[in-house]
Amino acid sequence: MQQHPLSASGSSTASSTASSEDGADGENLVAVQGTLERVVFHNAENGYTVFSVRTKKGDTVPVVGHMAEPQPGIALEIWGEWTDNPRFGRQLQMRRHQTVLPAQVEGIRHYLGSGLIHGVGPKTAERIVAAFGEDTFRVLDNEPERLLTVEGIGRKTAEAVREGWSEHRGIRDLIMFLQPHGVSTSYAVRIYRFYGKHALTVVQENPYRLAMDIHGIGFLTADAVARKLGFESESPLRAEAGVLYTLKKITDDGHVYYPFEHLVAKAASDLDISYDLVEEAIRTLRLEERVVLEPLPDGSEAVYLSRFHAYESGISTYLRRILGSPKSVNIPDPDTVVDRVVADMDMHLAEAQVEAVRTAARAKVMVLTGGPGTGKTTITNAIIKVFRSLKAKVLLCAPTGRAAKRMFETSGEEARTIHRLLEYSPREDGFQRNEDNPLACGLLVVDEASMMDTMLMFHLLKAVPLGATVIFVGDVHQLPSVGPGNVLRDVITSGVVDVVELTEVFRQAQESEIITNAHKINCGEVPYLESGKDQLSDFYFIRQEDPDRCAAMIVDLVRNHIPRRFGLDRFNDIQVLTPMHKGSAGAANLNVLLQKALNPGSRLIRRGEREYRLDDKVMQIRNNYDKDVFNGDIGRICVINEKEKELTVRFDDERNVIYAFNELDELVPAYAISIHKSQGSEYPAVVIPVLTQHYVLLQRNLIYTAITRGKRLVILVGAPKALSMAVKNNRMQKRHTLLAERLARRLG
Repeated sequence: MQQHPLSASGSSTASSTASSEDGADGENLVAVQGTLERVVFHNAENGYTVFSVRTKKGDTVPVVGHMAEPQPGIALEIWGEWTDNPRFGRQLQMRRHQTVLPAQVEGIRHYLGSGLIHGVGPKTAERIVAAFGEDTFRVLDNEPERLLTVEGIGRKTAEAVREGWSEHRGIRDLIMFLQPHGVSTSYAVRIYRFYGKHALTVVQENPYRLAMDIHGIGFLTADAVARKLGFESESPLRAEAGVLYTLKKITDDGHVYYPFEHLVAKAASDLDISYDLVEEAIRTLRLEERVVLEPLPDGSEAVYLSRFHAYESGISTYLRRILGSPKSVNIPDPDTVVDRVVADMDMHLAEAQVEAVRTAARAKVMVLTGGPGTGKTTITNAIIKVFRSLKAKVLLCAPTGRAAKRMFETSGEEARTIHRLLEYSPREDGFQRNEDNPLACGLLVVDEASMMDTMLMFHLLKAVPLGATVIFVGDVHQLPSVGPGNVLRDVITSGVVDVVELTEVFRQAQESEIITNAHKINCGEVPYLESGKDQLSDFYFIRQEDPDRCAAMIVDLVRNHIPRRFGLDRFNDIQVLTPMHKGSAGAANLNVLLQKALNPGSRLIRRGEREYRLDDKVMQIRNNYDKDVFNGDIGRICVINEKEKELTVRFDDERNVIYAFNELDELVPAYAISIHKSQGSEYPAVVIPVLTQHYVLLQRNLIYTAITRGKRLVILVGAPKALSMAVKNNRMQKRHTLLAERLARRLG
């Protein structure tokens, strides 16, 4: 059996170094006292630590458990139970612990100067301990003003030491309280920073506030803490937090509000409480302005999380202001200007395309929508040229980095993500561009507008100057945004802005089977699945109904057949898109298989069950404004630095971004990604599994979106029946939103 470097020598260690006591839940725990000798492993994100303790008798005890900031040399008292690890042998599984403050002068000096207390280094610690000796901790706790009597410590340093000590003790007490409930060290620190010195009291009195106030701590964690503290399942505090939790889950499904009766039924079922208690909780939350209730046309009520009501109402308000303001770029004779610009262009525009450009020149806000091959890009470039000819300032943006990059490539104009355009500031935790500091432009063009959710649309319109012309470009038949709302469709449905819908597929585009099949699918027609063997096509369907064989075939296509036959790069040109995360042909399993096949290198680090290898293709899965990377950004791992415990990712926009090892939960393998994550992107080649095991998610706009991601090659692998199911299923989930009605009511 492999020995852990800290494995115990035998059961005699326990008897010679430990005593037993009954734990809080009646279990028999071993108690060990000693000095932390060596830290073998520490995860700063969740506090998981492997370390050794040297007892007073000189025995070394291997310990595993969660600890905030393990520092060699600190004295500990640990309670746990002996376990036999199949790989590492006998070790103490720590259930709880406390730091034993040293009583001797040398230990106190080492403890203070160890780096545990912010603002106290070795020299400051030496001065303090020289002045107060064994009385140091009592002075810091009860008479911190006496620090001013220490030579070399002024008022500023004394205040920093006092704050650092107070925070250290507060965080330590909070961590000791929360760790048994599964709340990580990093979250304990955030909780303390939010509530300050009253943090422990707040958590003990109402642990459900954690779910309401601390981003990243969910209701389930807060509920587990509350149950252990003795809160009843019918507690009004639990009901209030549970209603907010239910509403948050509902917004994750794309809804902006939820009907009152449906919310009551769902929350009562999820929380296993009475309808009356849920209704009372909603009334309380309304008084606290955490939710907003608004009448619906059928006589019932809509329940919003307050911020989403503000977003939806704000979109209506700002769009009304923009539409009601005169154009800053005055075009006295739009048709003449457009005709002159179009005549100077290198390519011929059809009459319908020219009319779309004329509409943009006359309109204040316009939506340009249409499928692939209908000329959206050509028209957009013509609109830009019209405004440029009038010396107008033009801004281009898109929701994702890939979409912005493609916009630049097709227009030759600088294009930015919406987040960068609005200048998000981590320090201010908000966008710097707003109604008080608007964007400077006469024309704003927003590509891939179907991807914009309610929140992003609100912040964008908030920053648009009132005189600007705004053009939204997108394909309304694609999947709606990942976030709440169906903004582009609602704006079109409201009838309050000019809409140009392109339907004609131009001759050159008709030669592409990708484009013709995408339009067939959009019309509910299953494409012809037999490809000619004598000539290369850009669209293929490979029959393989067994999920495991389907996954193996996809790996073979990416590794061998596509690069060999089409001359495409395995990493940079081919993207696997899948409807689901789970299953043999889901993103999780395909990533494991593709990583092994395409990048079997030995330079790697492990985090849980996931491996990160040098040259791996990875994707950012949440917005990180500090790093200026956003959900869906894809890059390659170019550096792994074991010494500094960090790696570097080079993203598609040629930027290098450093991640500490404890930040790797923001990165996932990206050899295979979900179709939702691919929105706004185009790839030279896409490979898509389509199986009946995906039936829950198989719908027309999902397959349509996936196919239109491919520029040069699309390969579907799976069952014809599954494809037919998807094409025939046009029952898109209704998203609860009142934006269209709100716009029509205020602007119609």
